[in-house]
Amino acid sequence: MKMLIIVMVSLILTVSMMIINFLISKKMFFNKEKSSNFECGFDPMSNPRMPFSLSFYLVAIVFLIFDVEIAMIMPFIYQPKFLIFEAFTFNMLIFIILILGLLIECLEGALYWPKSNKN
Repeated sequence: MKMLIIVMVSLILTVSMMIINFLISKKMFFNKEKSSNFECGFDPMSNPRMPFSLSFYLVAIVFLIFDVEIAMIMPFIYQPKFLIFEAFTFNMLIFIILILGLLIECLEGALYWPKSNKN
C-alpha cells in the first residue's frame, strides 16, 4: 500500500510540474537557425571555406588521453587494503607517463595557440 502511495504521489508531482512548465514557459517559434547543428562555434550560414586551426584537434586528443587516464585510475579507489602498494605504483606510473608526454608536447609547442592574423 505504501508503495502505491509513493508511486501515485510521484506521478502526480511529475505531471503537475510538466503542466506548470508548459503553461509558464515562453512560446518557442520555429527558427531554421535554431534547429540546425551547432558545430565548434562556427556559423552554419557563413563561408564553408574558413581556415580551421589544428590546435582544436590537439587539445581534443590531450583531453581524450587524460579522460582515459581517469577511467584507468577510478577502479583503484575501491581496491582492498592489501593491494594499496600495487595500486599506488600503477597510478604513479600512469601519472609519470602522462606528465612526461605533456611536458614533451609543451616543449615542442604543440599546445600553444597560433596568433590570428585578424586586425
